[in-house]
Amino acid sequence: MKNMREIAVLSFVTLDGVSQGPVQPDEDTSGGFEHSGWAADYLEGAMKLVNANFMEAPIAFLFGRKTYEMFSAHWPTTSKTAHGELLNTSPKYVASSSLTEAKWQNSEIINGDIIEALKRIKSEDGPRLQVHGSTDLIQTLIAHDLVDEFRLLTFPVVLGTGHRLFGTMAFPLNLKLEKSQTSDNGVVLSHYKRQRA
Repeated sequence: MKNMREIAVLSFVTLDGVSQGPVQPDEDTSGGFEHSGWAADYLEGAMKLVNANFMEAPIAFLFGRKTYEMFSAHWPTTSKTAHGELLNTSPKYVASSSLTEAKWQNSEIINGDIIEALKRIKSEDGPRLQVHGSTDLIQTLIAHDLVDEFRLLTFPVVLGTGHRLFGTMAFPLNLKLEKSQTSDNGVVLSHYKRQRA
């Protein structure tokens, strides 16, 4: 029996579970959110953890439209780094009902029935799909139980408001902690695998 490709969510979260708008000051202000950029002071430590643990070929990336547009505006024109090289050369999928063209190299648009398309992609041969950012897409993936791993970077920040990674769960998740590590500036990496009956 052929193994299914796994979907891994890589997400920055606060201690109170907020994942909205972590990096850029104007990244996501939906719902009147006023704290975009809350992870900025800790990014150096967080990115060391990400690069050491979760950015290794072979890999494919899965984005929602907003994150894809943000990444595709930055990485193709950035000087060559191992992180940038991996993002630029690896396969990329963008889930969007509005995009008609994806110019970033090795990109493919997923539209129509996104859930069925992702189930098909998971059944094909290929590397793990890693989701970056893409809060709305992650909510959809969780709701349809398509996430196999959660790769979380928890920041020593409490916001009180904002969209939370797990939102309102329709069913419980059983997870197994595979690895935990802490950066010098207090960001905690937690790598969980989904445990299914």
